[in-house]
Amino acid sequence: MIKTRAKYHLGQVVRHRKHPFRGVVFDVDPTFANTDEWYHAIPEDSRPAKDQPYYHLLAENDQSYYVAYVSEQNLIADYSGKPVDHPDLPDLFGDFHDGSYPLEFQMN
Repeated sequence: MIKTRAKYHLGQVVRHRKHPFRGVVFDVDPTFANTDEWYHAIPEDSRPAKDQPYYHLLAENDQSYYVAYVSEQNLIADYSGKPVDHPDLPDLFGDFHDGSYPLEFQMN
C-alpha cells in the first residue's frame, strides 16, 4: 500500500526549482507513472526518485505553453500572485483567485 501525501493541490500555481517555468497542477500521481524512456532521458545525476508524488502541470515559460510532468522535490509553491496564461486553463479551472484556480470540471 502506498502512503504518499501530495504537498500541492489541484489548481495550485507552482514553479520549478531549477528551470524557469511555472504552472498549474491539474493532476497528481502518488508515485512516478511515466515511461522508463522518459525517466532515463533525465541525466542520472539529477534524476528524481520515483517514490514521491509527480505532478501534471499546465506549464508556461517565456517562449511557450505546454504540459509538464514534475517530481515533488523539483517544485515550490508560487506566491507571486500572478496568474498563469496557459490557453487550456479555462477548460479545467475557473478564474484565478487568491493564488490558485478553482476546479470547474467533474472528477470521477
